[in-house]
Amino acid sequence: MKKKNIISKNKSIMSNSNKFLTFLSVLTLTVLLASCVNDDDYNLPDLTINEPMIPSDKTTTFEAVKSRLEQAQADGDDTAIIGLDEELYIEGYVISSDRSGNFFEELIIQNKADDSDPASDPRLGFRVDINVASLSDTYEFGRKVYIKLSGLTIGESNGVMVIGKGEGSDVEQIQAYEYKDFIMRSNEVVTITPKVISISGLSEADENTFIQLSNVQINRNELNKTFAGEQDDEFDGFRTIESCEESSTITLQTSTFADFKSLQVPQLKGSIKGIFSRDFRDDFNVLIINSTSDIIFDNNDRCDPIELSCGIATTQGTNNLFSDNFETQLPNSLISGNGWTNFIESGTEGWEAYTSGGSNSSLGISARVGSFRSNDVSTISWLITPAINLDTQDNETLVFKTSNSFSDGSNMELLFSTDWDGTESGITTATWGVLTDAYITQDSDSFSSWFDSGIVDLSCASGTMYIAFKYTGSGEVDFDGTYELDDISIDF
Repeated sequence: MKKKNIISKNKSIMSNSNKFLTFLSVLTLTVLLASCVNDDDYNLPDLTINEPMIPSDKTTTFEAVKSRLEQAQADGDDTAIIGLDEELYIEGYVISSDRSGNFFEELIIQNKADDSDPASDPRLGFRVDINVASLSDTYEFGRKVYIKLSGLTIGESNGVMVIGKGEGSDVEQIQAYEYKDFIMRSNEVVTITPKVISISGLSEADENTFIQLSNVQINRNELNKTFAGEQDDEFDGFRTIESCEESSTITLQTSTFADFKSLQVPQLKGSIKGIFSRDFRDDFNVLIINSTSDIIFDNNDRCDPIELSCGIATTQGTNNLFSDNFETQLPNSLISGNGWTNFIESGTEGWEAYTSGGSNSSLGISARVGSFRSNDVSTISWLITPAINLDTQDNETLVFKTSNSFSDGSNMELLFSTDWDGTESGITTATWGVLTDAYITQDSDSFSSWFDSGIVDLSCASGTMYIAFKYTGSGEVDFDGTYELDDISIDF
């Protein structure tokens, strides 16, 4: 009986304890709810950014920083170092975004949101190298930032101006533990208006700035490609953007880490916005987009040239209509005579006769053209045959040979026209198509070899035809190379 009373007593104590714990739980929950809501006042986390207090007398311009670098380089230094005791700031706007993976551990900033007042305040940009990924989470496109230059170094990397930490003659990344001491966010986020410009109008001053190209398209020979997902795309994919208004091109550069790398390039024509820059080796100009939303190619009316393809013939004709091996030409003089039209549309370089031995030998006397170190902003040169009447015989063929001295950014095309009037003034207004079957030496070919065009069949064409060898330089005169031409023969 005594044992039973003890058990009942323990049960009573446990029951009272449970009731007390339940009471405490309800009381705690009530207090918590009351603390969260007070007269319908819902408090949100404070996400405001305190505007950095930057002394106005310590702020300098992008132009002044650029001049400081230029002065250092004139004095024989590769970089300009801003001393730790020198309190100095610049302010600008972020124009790059790594959200799509096409930029990595870098911010591109320019000094203005638009291109207003270009005379007194030229639009300029810098690349800021930072050892931090996902920078767009903090420094999004259009965000105004202040950069404290004290302790940083200004230099050039991959051909563009860059800000970072000095390491000898190099500019290295600002490290993750310190970058917020140098790059400060403003509350202000603005709309960035790109500078609308033609490809040929771009200059070094436009590097690291946001631009827009209009009435352009991807070259027709690359429409079957992705942005950067091809087997031979290593680190970056390079695709050719061509203007529909001028004979100018620029390279679209896409990282193989971009999330749109495997998408097919746009098939139509239109406008594209991006950051004007240089390739990794500083060989040629490139355009880098933040995302595919920067491309609006919505016009079906592409500006591709007419193409003529009769195929490759099995045998060369035995009756000659026109030929030239240039052996009668005077070396180092412009090609002339024999019915040729040697026309310089742009620049100072035309097709000239040359002779050379060694590893890059000519075939006796050959014709060549190139804009390398010409100091010409643009080079376009034509070498056009006399008229060939294709209606008086059948089975016409064309053969020639080409070589190059590192053609690099330059290009040679084999064109034809049936409506050119034979005058120099009419060349640029005539309709020129492409003879697509001929092989023209590529930049990847050995510079020491000559390559046969193949026996180009012309039998499917009719009328009076002019055939042109057209050379176009990219405008990068230290990168453009040379093409050589010889042993031309048109037969039936």
